[in-house]
Amino acid sequence: QVQVVESGGGLVQAGGSLRLSCTASGLTFDDYAMGWFRQAPGKEREGVSCISWSGDSTYYTDSVKGRFTISRDNAKNTLYLQMNSLKPEDTAMYYCSACTVLGHTIQQPLRFSYWGQGTQVTVSS
Repeated sequence: QVQVVESGGGLVQAGGSLRLSCTASGLTFDDYAMGWFRQAPGKEREGVSCISWSGDSTYYTDSVKGRFTISRDNAKNTLYLQMNSLKPEDTAMYYCSACTVLGHTIQQPLRFSYWGQGTQVTVSS
């Protein structure tokens, strides 16, 4: 059974930093590109960042470029998101999942339908 567990969220002031972690089990972790998604209240879930299975390639949505860094440790089945210079508009529930990049958008691939419970990030102004 596939499980993903996100952690590391919290309340931080604008300009602050957080590091999110996601541990996956029940799958061959390095078979998948993995990514972070977020959903703010009243908005659709959006892809934030995606990293290839090897970690050699990364992709970011425009609003987080230069502020967020995605990484992975395949030996630990763990995905990370370092978030710096946080803004109030980054406030959302953050989720990790497998990812694919279609055009300029990061999406969950059709063959992977698992989500964790998410971790809440709240940025105060």
